[in-house]
Amino acid sequence: MSIMNTKSKQVFETISKDRTRTNVLRKYEQQALVYLVQRIPASINSNCLTLIGFCGTLITVSGFILAAYVNRYFLLVGILGFAVNWFGDSLDGRLAYYRNQPRKWYGFSLDLTTDWITTILIGSGFFIYAEGLWKILGCLFVVMYGWEMITALLRYKVTDKYTIDNGLLGPTEVRVVISAILLAEVIFKGTIVYCALFACVVLLIANIVDTRKLLSLANDRDVTEKKKKLEEEQHA
Repeated sequence: MSIMNTKSKQVFETISKDRTRTNVLRKYEQQALVYLVQRIPASINSNCLTLIGFCGTLITVSGFILAAYVNRYFLLVGILGFAVNWFGDSLDGRLAYYRNQPRKWYGFSLDLTTDWITTILIGSGFFIYAEGLWKILGCLFVVMYGWEMITALLRYKVTDKYTIDNGLLGPTEVRVVISAILLAEVIFKGTIVYCALFACVVLLIANIVDTRKLLSLANDRDVTEKKKKLEEEQHA
């Protein structure tokens, strides 16, 4: 962040004040968001950007379908779709804060709903493209990613802190990894199913670990609240 001038730093603080990021690409992503958010035309609002991001999802799914029925080189269209999705999804909320028009709970609800529909569509796209029993990996991906989303929401409920990152990995890194898998599939057919299997296993392990951490946090909060209640009763 040291290469940012004073104005850019002020913009960064404005658009990032509600969220702490831990993903490995955060430095470059934040710099890109600071640059882009200042150049979005006034005629485009946050809802427009959310729609643009969702259109990126539809582009990616179209790439899967075309790859299944026409030529697998259409998977490259999916990479374009992920880029469009990143643009809309990453900037919608940031733009609202930059323009001092945040709608925290509306944006939160809209983003989660859109993200869940996006996950289902991407899984469906894989299901259409994959062959035979490999199709089940599309369903497993939706289940595993959905589990991760639920854990993030429960963690928010328990700790009052919301994060979209899981350690060094965030939505941006997921898009980059999937895009790399699509490119690999174009070059070496069959790569995508083994990568999808690996991804599902990794998500399963990560979800189990995160769920155990969540239950520990929930137990600690129960103990703290119970102790506080007893102290209040003693002083009543």
